[in-house]
Amino acid sequence: MGYLTGKTAIITGGGYAALSDGSCGSIGYGIATAYAKEGANLVITGRNKGKLDKAKEELEKLYGIKVLAVPANIESGADNEAVAKSVVDAAVKEFGHIDVLINNAQASASGVTIQDHTTEQFDLAIYSGLYAAFYYMKACYPYLKETKGSIINFASGAGLFGNYGQCAYAAAKEGIRGLSRVAATEWAKDGINTNVVCPLAWTSQLENFKNAYPEAFAANVKMPPAGHYGNVETEIGRVCVQIASPDFKYMNGETITLEGGMGQRP
Repeated sequence: MGYLTGKTAIITGGGYAALSDGSCGSIGYGIATAYAKEGANLVITGRNKGKLDKAKEELEKLYGIKVLAVPANIESGADNEAVAKSVVDAAVKEFGHIDVLINNAQASASGVTIQDHTTEQFDLAIYSGLYAAFYYMKACYPYLKETKGSIINFASGAGLFGNYGQCAYAAAKEGIRGLSRVAATEWAKDGINTNVVCPLAWTSQLENFKNAYPEAFAANVKMPPAGHYGNVETEIGRVCVQIASPDFKYMNGETITLEGGMGQRP
């Protein structure tokens, strides 16, 4: 199949989602599809068992790879280190090794200003994003050290540019970027490279928002200079495939902005 044949990737937030045309409808599922096409076996996690089971069914049927679907949620009040460890233990039991960890999952309350944000809303973003990345990275470390693997963490332009109404989301994502840079410094000697992707992509959530509230969509969602929103499989997922390849092994601690020209930084 591809150069990831026989490799194992853990993808958080990898449940099934589709656009109205039937193509991949979420970043996590787009990444999973791109990896499956390259022959990787997958461990996908998320809160919705039905979406995980559907993703497993589709990916195994279409691409002949093996998918382990593990419902898991990092949240306030839970033994989150144990949750992440149980996913990693299941992955190693099933496949024997871990080559790539992709921390994509994130929940948040969008459009809530700082003064209106509740502690519960802030916790939602920090636990599902920053703490999740932290615990999965810790649990995967010994196995990624064995394979000299790669970590790809997801951040956002909301943190890079301070988007209105995104305080908890931005805080979680910038925390992930800081965590990733430290991992790059500490784990480079072990052959592990850690990089960050900030995407802007067309998802089923955006499609539903546009269909339900076309005026609000037009007022709040900006079109990037590229003239289209990123395709979650071919323009986000494929980049994640490349970042985990030997060609990019020397790149470590970097933030890659995939926003079609919108996310430019000095």
